[in-house]
Amino acid sequence: MTWNEFNPFYLWHLLTRLGEAQILLPTVMVAVVSMLRRREARPLAMWWLALLGAATLLTSVSKVAFIGWGLGWAELNFTGISGHTMFASAVCPVLLAALTTKMPRAIRYLAVIIGAALAVLVGVSRVVIHVHSVSEVLAGLLLGGSVSAAILAWVRLPGGLFGPAIAPTILLWLVLTPLHSPAVNTHSLITTISLTLSGRETPYTRQEMLRKLPTTDT
Repeated sequence: MTWNEFNPFYLWHLLTRLGEAQILLPTVMVAVVSMLRRREARPLAMWWLALLGAATLLTSVSKVAFIGWGLGWAELNFTGISGHTMFASAVCPVLLAALTTKMPRAIRYLAVIIGAALAVLVGVSRVVIHVHSVSEVLAGLLLGGSVSAAILAWVRLPGGLFGPAIAPTILLWLVLTPLHSPAVNTHSLITTISLTLSGRETPYTRQEMLRKLPTTDT
């Protein structure tokens, strides 16, 4: 492939995969198992899982409410919280902070900033590839960022959380899986659940919601 043939949207599609649960959840589970093995790190693991679970539930409910019942906000073009953005912002800052606990404080702060920046880029990618609106991405950043902020502010990260092989393994996973693993269509599952609960035959769509906006004659 020559540079003239290169499609920059491929990079956005690649970057957006860093918000997929199938990619981030295994890293969370590896981190949590390592934390649970140390008594001083168990509160971190428990709170992280609890808050991440609550954020995931709230995100799913917002999607089900729209797909099944049309509960959105047309003026903000809002049909539900961006799950990729939420997951990236709830996981990446905490994960990178945990991976750098043996390093100087400045490096740990930089790791948190990099994690937050990755989450923002995932959110931007959702808008660029026309999957979510700006309001939906901002909601995901706010919700997921609140999870990370709460963990990093309330729970002390013990030093040396992971063995020498864990950090490079997680980083290698985050680099290689977006390139080589197939994407899982979780939206289809959410749609099925929404239609089953609401009894509708077809899902509500963004176009239906936006058609309800008042039009101005020029």
